[in-house]
Amino acid sequence: MENIRVSDITMKQLAKQGDHGLSFKGKIEIAKLLDKLAVSVIEAEGIRSARADALRIKSIASAVKTSVVAVPVELSEESVAQTWEALKGAKHPRLQVEAPVSTVQMEYLSRKKPDAMLASIESTVRACAEKTGDVEFIAEDATRSDMAFLKKAVETAISAGATTVTVCDATGALLPEEFAAFIRELLENVPALENVTLGVACADTMAMADACAVAAVRAGAREVKTAAVGETASLQNVAGILAAREELFNVSCPLHTVELRRIVRQIVWMCQTKRNKTSPFDDGVQDSAQELALAIGDDAQSVAKAARELGYDLNSEDAQAVWEAVQDVLHHKEQVGARELDAIIASVALQVPQSYTVESYVINSGSNISAMAHIKLNHEGEMLEGVALGDGPIDASFLALEKVVNRHYELDDFQIRAVTEGREAMGETVVRLVSNGRLYSGRGISTDIVFSSIMAYVNALNKIAYEEGEA
Repeated sequence: MENIRVSDITMKQLAKQGDHGLSFKGKIEIAKLLDKLAVSVIEAEGIRSARADALRIKSIASAVKTSVVAVPVELSEESVAQTWEALKGAKHPRLQVEAPVSTVQMEYLSRKKPDAMLASIESTVRACAEKTGDVEFIAEDATRSDMAFLKKAVETAISAGATTVTVCDATGALLPEEFAAFIRELLENVPALENVTLGVACADTMAMADACAVAAVRAGAREVKTAAVGETASLQNVAGILAAREELFNVSCPLHTVELRRIVRQIVWMCQTKRNKTSPFDDGVQDSAQELALAIGDDAQSVAKAARELGYDLNSEDAQAVWEAVQDVLHHKEQVGARELDAIIASVALQVPQSYTVESYVINSGSNISAMAHIKLNHEGEMLEGVALGDGPIDASFLALEKVVNRHYELDDFQIRAVTEGREAMGETVVRLVSNGRLYSGRGISTDIVFSSIMAYVNALNKIAYEEGEA
């Protein structure tokens, strides 16, 4: 019984559709859920913005423990090197070479003639194969390609080092029996496919992507691209069919089907909970219990790795300072968890001059009125102020701060906890902001939880200003 690999392209689908504003944290959370489900491959978007996307890929690569992490490259050796630098920390990395193979897409999208396209495929796949043993060639719009050229393209990719070849029905115009016939014809015409894994991707234009994917498996395909959300084959449907009819297909599907429906439902919920345009809170990612626990025997490298799993890109000096602070805490308790590590990083990493300080703030809120915040900051002697309405006092405060600096930052996380007890209890707030793909955390402590939140935001803002040369 052969194993069928299920590859999830949810994050690619969301980026392609362009109407789902998943945050940095949301993408990492989706990758963790898919890894928990044991999908064979988790596909992420490629690099567009060098710094921001590189950190996203590094964070996903660090968070995924068992699945393959696949990232596409452009048809250039420079793109291969840049993408590999971000992906190489993954336990199971895969580089993907996507290339159009139909005449229409080659000439109008890539502006390449067939011979030039074959040369680009050969050089890019070879460059990928020099970095990793897992290279996938994706033939876009394969079902509209001339079979003779498609054969050459596939053979060229395999000869250059591709270990997986995926053919795409980008238009979604084929019926299941037609797509199955296409797969059988390709296997007959390209004997070299016997030595690699043949994958398929089907658009859901006619609501038949699931049926086409299953038909392709029966015809000989051994990897299927699916998504929890998107216009392609359904992760839940395809995995469920393969698991239910293993004896018919003579294949096995490794997904944890018991958790399939729950995890897919959670991913769908995350993707459908869009950011309110009047709120600094970016999406509906629920807080999940992170399996991060540092103990007294962990060295500085372990602490730095844990920080990377949370999304932080610490330099060596900050990493050492965080490790020392963790050791101090571990003398008083057995473990340091994710939230405590967040607070430590906010306290000791990237300590910078305070270019922004809180001059004053006024908050108005009540059961019958919208919360309003009026905040005044001192920026190196210049008084700046912002006024905003929000869903609550903290929401309004963060919106007012955005108006002060005239910029929106993605609010990656927001934590509040009590650090003392009684009527004069101190509240600690940790705020994590994302700027240019990097996480900055700020910490504030006060008996007034709104003021501690403002202080935490401003603390993170000062780090951004210092690091990006705005101070």
